[in-house]
Parts: sequence; C-alpha cells; structure tokens
Amino acid sequence: MARSFPIPFRTRRANLAYVAAVAALCGFFYFLGIWQHSADTAAAAVFSREVSPSNPCIPQILRSPVVLDFAAHHRAEDLLPKDESVPSFPACPSNFSEYTPCEDVQRSLRFDRDRLIYRERHCPDESEKLTCRIPAPHGYKVPFRWPESRQKAWFANVPHKELTIEKKKQNWVRFEGNRFIFPGGGTMFPNGADAYIDEIGKLINLKDGSIRTALDTGCGVASWGAYLLSRNIQTMSFAPRDTHEAQVQFALERGVPALLGVFASKRLPYPSRAFDMAHCSRCLIPWGQLDGLYLMEVDRVLRPGGYWILSGPPVNWQSHWKGWERTRDDLKAEQDKIEAVASSLCWKKLIQEGDIAIWKKPTNHIHCKAARKVVKFPPFCPAQDPDLAWYTTMDTCLTQLPEVSDVREVAGGGLAKWPERLNSVPPRIRDGSLEGVTAERFREDSELWKKRVSHYKSLDYQLADKGRYRNLLDMNAFLGGFAASLVDDPVWVMNVVPVEAPVNTLGAIYERGFIGTYQNWCEAMSTYPRTYDFIHANAVFSLYKDRCKMGDILLEMDRILRPEGSIIFRDDVDMLVKIKGIIDRMQYDTRIVDHEKGPLEREKILLASKLYWTAAAEENHGESRVDSHR
Repeated sequence: MARSFPIPFRTRRANLAYVAAVAALCGFFYFLGIWQHSADTAAAAVFSREVSPSNPCIPQILRSPVVLDFAAHHRAEDLLPKDESVPSFPACPSNFSEYTPCEDVQRSLRFDRDRLIYRERHCPDESEKLTCRIPAPHGYKVPFRWPESRQKAWFANVPHKELTIEKKKQNWVRFEGNRFIFPGGGTMFPNGADAYIDEIGKLINLKDGSIRTALDTGCGVASWGAYLLSRNIQTMSFAPRDTHEAQVQFALERGVPALLGVFASKRLPYPSRAFDMAHCSRCLIPWGQLDGLYLMEVDRVLRPGGYWILSGPPVNWQSHWKGWERTRDDLKAEQDKIEAVASSLCWKKLIQEGDIAIWKKPTNHIHCKAARKVVKFPPFCPAQDPDLAWYTTMDTCLTQLPEVSDVREVAGGGLAKWPERLNSVPPRIRDGSLEGVTAERFREDSELWKKRVSHYKSLDYQLADKGRYRNLLDMNAFLGGFAASLVDDPVWVMNVVPVEAPVNTLGAIYERGFIGTYQNWCEAMSTYPRTYDFIHANAVFSLYKDRCKMGDILLEMDRILRPEGSIIFRDDVDMLVKIKGIIDRMQYDTRIVDHEKGPLEREKILLASKLYWTAAAEENHGESRVDSHR
C-alpha cells in the first residue's frame, strides 16, 4: 500500500510568500492605474477651462476624451505632390473662347498663301503655348440631345450670326430667339440634304450596307453628313477655318462628326483605302489644277470600288454658267480637266444626271498597270507606306493598290456589308499586315471592351444615360473596340491612333466601319474648343511619358471637352496619381477606382468630371473672371 509523506513546513511557507507577493504587486499596479486616470481627468478639467481662441496651444488630448480611430488613413490622394512644381492653370481671357492652337488666324499669316498652305496646321512652339484654360462663352448651355440637335443649337454656345446673313438664300441656317435652326439646306441642295441624298440614292445604292464610311470635303455646316447618319453612314466632314466663321463648329455643336482641315500641301490625316464614298458639293477645291494632285489624294483614301461624287461647278455648267458668273469656255475647260484626271486615275464615270456626277474607283490595278504602258502620267507612287499621313507631303502620283492575282479580286480584301462589317475580321488583320495583331486578338479585344464599357457605365451614370453624351473621343483607339461596344448608343466616336502608337491600326478601324484620324498628343487637335462630351484616355500618358509635358496634354483635353463633360483615364496607378494631382487644380471632380478585375491590378481608372464654368458676363481691365453659377 502506497504511503503519503507530509509536505515540509518550510516549503509551505515559501509558497504562501510567493502568492502573497504576486497579489501585492497586482494590487499596486491596479491602484496606480486608477491614480493616473484620475490625474489625467483632473488635468483635462483644469486645462479645458483655459482653452480659448487666443490660447490654441493646449494639447488636443487634454481637451476631450480620447477616442480610438480604426479607420484607414493611407489613400491614393496622400501620394499627391503638395509642392509648387504641380502646374496650376488659370482661366484665359474670354476672347480666347474659340482658340484653336494649330489653326490660329494670326499665326497662319506667317505662312505661304500659295496653295492655301497658310490654312494648314501650324502649331505653336513652346514659347507660344497658352498655359491657361479656355472658357466657355457666358451663358453656355448643354447642347440639345440627338437627333433634335441635328437641327438646333444654342446661340450662346456659338455666338456667330455671319452665316445667317451670307447663306440666307441657301437655307443653311437661320436665327430664331436664342437658338439657331438648321433646315438641312445647302448651296447645291436648296430642297434640303435629305432630298439631295435621295437623288444620290437613285444613282448608287446607299441602302444595302456596302457604303458605311464617307468623306465630305469643304463640308459647310455638314448637313450632308448629318443626314447620312440616319442611313447608317458615318461621314468625316471637314473644312478650313476661313471667312465663313464657325462652319465646322456648328457641325460639332449639333453632334455631327467633323474636323478642321484643308487640301493644301499635306496628305489628309486618314489612312489609305478608308472611305467608301467621297463627296464635294460646291466645295471650291481646284480639282483639275496642280496636275490633279487633290484628286490623287482622294484616290489614296478611297477604298477599291469606292465612289467620288461631285456637284456644283463645273457639273451641269450648261444650265448654270450665267448664275455662276463664269464663261461657258472657262467652265467647260475645268470639267474637261477633271474628266482627264479621273480617267488617268483609272476611274470610271458612272453617271452624270442633273447637277450630280459620280465616278467609281477600280477594285484593283491590273488594267490600270497595263494602261500605264501607254498613258505615263501620273506614275505610280514609289514603294512607300500609303497609310503615312501625318505631315506627309502629297505627291503627284497614283497610290498603288495591293497586288491581286485575278481581275475579279478586290485589292486589299473585300469588306463585308454593314452591320456585319462591325465584327468581321478586318482585311488588314486577315492578311497579316498589322504586326502582332491576329484574328484571335481582334476577337479578344472586342470582347474585352464590351466588358470594360459595361464597367464604365456602372461608374459614370452620364455615360449610361443614353442620349446624355453625343460626341465621344477615344484618344488611343487601337482596334476601335471602345467604339464598337457603343454602337447601339446614340453616339459617334472619333477614333484616334497616335502617330507614336507601336502599330498603325487606323486602317483596320475604318475597315470595321468607323471613322478616325491620326494625332500627336504633344500637339493640339484640329478642332474647336468644347467639341467632345466625353473623352476616353487609355494608356495615353504611359505612351507619351518623356515625350512631352503631362500638363500640356491635360490642358488640350480640357480645351476640347464641354463643360459638365467627363473623362475616363485608364493607366498605371502611379501615372493616374500624377494626373489627378494636376487635374484637381483645373475645376474637375475626380476619383480613382479599381480595375474591373479588382484591387490587385496595378492598372486603375480615374474618373474626372468637368465642372460648369464660363467666362463672366463682363470683364474689367482686360482681366478674365469666371462664372461657375448656372
């Protein structure tokens, strides 16, 4: 049987001493804590009686009870630069409200007037660049919604009545109350653009989807392009900034695609084989002069099988020569020159009926090359990239179409009819001429932008509101996926392919049935202020890093964006933080949000909404003031 032994008395006494010591220490620290808390409270009470505006030095912790704060305090905004190196842009004087930097009238006078070179792009150098924000005119209003805007514009937005006087008899525009009315008339279509287009539709098929993109040269107020939109034909309309003030501006204000441009010495900023149809209605371009140089440029941008339409002098000169105040011989000679140039380009004249004449470009150059053995002029252009069109000099030569092996083939590949053209793989991608862009990548890009635009609409309620926006700009369009995802909305998109882009994809965008232009974003765009309701800038600032100043690009974006318009920037988070630091000083409401895939992506989205502000009603001593009240 086990035996138990008693614990020695000395050991029991040691254990009791240990327990007593621990209890004493616990009690000591407990009472010490109570004493410290009561001392702090008493001190706070004493100091709180002494706090006053004249004595702000009392520590905050002694003014009020301590409140623990578990909120996050590290935000993207904390990274924004706080020093004076961040540029700040004041408002420009009100007389700059229509400033177009590269088409400035005063600067243009320095250049050669021969061949209208002075009306081409001539951008300011660094010393001439404005560093202020262009104000909207006092009383500016959000434009009418499409399609009402096709026929109406607020006078306050484009305060020019010159055309209502100059073109009064031609039914272009009239002034009523506080707005302009655009009946759709034109010099050669007094019964309206719709009736004129119906006449063209009797001569060529405008309904089967084979014609989707058009070019209108010397467009006036772009009535022709405006009324083609209802027939699913997108028109790039252009005219120079000239004595007929605000023609292109009227087009843009009404929601019609347009750019400032002129036939002079440089190629038009569009790729080869871009347009299904080109048009001139009394556009006053000397088609027969300079060895037919301007018709050669039209040939470059026309797709194989495309149409060129001419109405006005000298067509049907037999009926109009007296009204045109020119001699019969002069007009006949002009038409003979045009006919000869068109023939030398291997165009076929389809028909001339009434005041309209139509030519058709061949679908390939097999017969044309054979004819060159007899007719030597114009020669085919030497080997070059026919899509190069940014400050590229025009030459008196015929742009060669891609080679074909059979006379029935369409050079460069046939195009599907609209709307199938939208999602068909563009011929330039099918034949592998765009390095690194495959049919599979094209399809993936289309699906990607459907998801992205759906996400955008969840972030920007105005973009989701069909009809709120009309004129959209995609600053780095790649394959036009952004525009394609909005094809069912009442918008049009100017697709820009930067000249610095790794691959020139603008031709493929046109083959999808959209319009666009080339642009170097270190320079200003050839358009008026307040052109666009919405701007999409995907990786633009990463592309232009170290090429030019971020502030200059943002200032140009601000110039061409309407009051209360929006911008969506998509870029690396570090780039967006820098952008936000600048644009926050330009009267924008901004926020950075996560990529649609979630917060772990470095690429983020910056939403920026331009606040409403205009020039003040009056300015004193030449100093600009702004009015931000509706």
